[in-house]
Amino acid sequence: MRNRIIILISFLFLASVSWGRQAPASNSQPSMPGMDMPGHDMSNMQMKDMPMAADKDKDSEAGAHAMHSMEGHMDMGPHMKMTALRPAKPGDAERAQKVAEAARKASEHYLDYHTALAEGFKIFLPNVPQKMYHFTNYEYAKEAAFHFNPEHPTSLLYEKHGEDYKLIGVMYTAPKRLNEDQLDERIPLSVAQWHEHVNFCLAPPDRRGEGLLPHPQFGLKGSITTQEACDAAGGTFHPVVFNWMVHLYPFEKDQADIWSVSRQHGDAD
Repeated sequence: MRNRIIILISFLFLASVSWGRQAPASNSQPSMPGMDMPGHDMSNMQMKDMPMAADKDKDSEAGAHAMHSMEGHMDMGPHMKMTALRPAKPGDAERAQKVAEAARKASEHYLDYHTALAEGFKIFLPNVPQKMYHFTNYEYAKEAAFHFNPEHPTSLLYEKHGEDYKLIGVMYTAPKRLNEDQLDERIPLSVAQWHEHVNFCLAPPDRRGEGLLPHPQFGLKGSITTQEACDAAGGTFHPVVFNWMVHLYPFEKDQADIWSVSRQHGDAD
């Protein structure tokens, strides 16, 4: 199962990079949840930090790569950065509880996935089999670039059961320009741990098939983790890919399960 996912995401990512260098695509598909939105979050962005163009339609297939990475991270080690778990401060538990309550209220409204679709959420890659599907609201993603509203999660997380979808959680995003103190202002880092994907080396065109082999050099499972090593191998290095992300499971009963890091890391296992 894991090898199949790795092959799928590698293929889609490589295809997307090629596609992103061609003529502008149509508006037929949404982009990946967690991407920097066009026209937003530009204060600390350079194109070298992104493996594909900023236009969201060019990012849609490339998002499959990050999508499956988010569904468990597949032991990416140095290719994933987590915020440090901080000591609890007075008021942290209460602040986190308010976020969880807002997430639960929003989730209860979208228990029927038809409601989510009717209110502007879009299924990311609905025809690609996934353990967890992201229903993303791109207006909420834009809002999250500047302001945190816990009642407006960027994505709703559903499991598919036959032809139906069961809501299990939500995903919040934050601009990659934010530091950990700023993320702590959104959700206390004594409770939640945000993550982002880092140290990505894209293989040169004549070596991209190597990413499908065991123990690859390139990609989010690759041994290359630095600019120098990537340059030496002829690859293209991207220090950060996409935005900060965090999952929340509002229907769980205790705080550890609501903010479970191990669960969001294990969804693809």
